[in-house]
Amino acid sequence: MSTTRTRIEADLKAAMLARNELTRDTLRLVLSDVKKLEVDKSRDATEEDVIGALTGGAKRRQESITQFDAAGRKDLADKERAELAVISAYLPKQMDEADAKRIVAGLIAELKLTSKKDVGLLMKALMAKHKGAVDGKLAQRLASELLP
Repeated sequence: MSTTRTRIEADLKAAMLARNELTRDTLRLVLSDVKKLEVDKSRDATEEDVIGALTGGAKRRQESITQFDAAGRKDLADKERAELAVISAYLPKQMDEADAKRIVAGLIAELKLTSKKDVGLLMKALMAKHKGAVDGKLAQRLASELLP
């Protein structure tokens, strides 16, 4: 069992005892995503699977925040922000733009990529090495800037 999943389960129990409904409900949804993944793949979830579930949950909430803000529903957007904060505590630290640029440039040199047609290869290698630590949209933008 992954260490992140163990930590989430322990924090879920603590949230239940503390009657912290927001944390409890958010962690239950994350664990539900992980268990669904286990059923779909017919195996125990790996650390990467748990991080993927967390990343997906964070992404969904970010999209909801954007939509609720556009619709003027501050109450719902604030709830989504609070849930995003709970999920973010379990995600790997995101690289800043300078670190991401350095890593993307290093991969371009390592893989000897020469044109914008190679963005797919670059993204595949980047996500394999740094999944969860690099924002995909940022990496895509940097790749298009750095590739000739």
